[in-house]
Amino acid sequence: MSRVQVRSLWKAFGERSVLERLSLDVASGSFVTMVGASGCGKTTFLRILLGVETATRGAVTIDGEPLRAEPDRDRGIVFQR
Repeated sequence: MSRVQVRSLWKAFGERSVLERLSLDVASGSFVTMVGASGCGKTTFLRILLGVETATRGAVTIDGEPLRAEPDRDRGIVFQR
């Protein structure tokens, strides 16, 4: 299991910010659920965690190490049908 830390994460597409000042700690072994209205940034945040999207500002670390640019066998995503 891995500890995930997000610090002051921002994501903007041109002039439009979709994530602002997002900070959270997820302890190793925790189960986390994200809920929110359509268009609030849930998928954008997941894409940043996966490594297919980059943050405009801020940092994401896993076990204290910067997030690698590419997903690997230890990090993936499953979409709901």
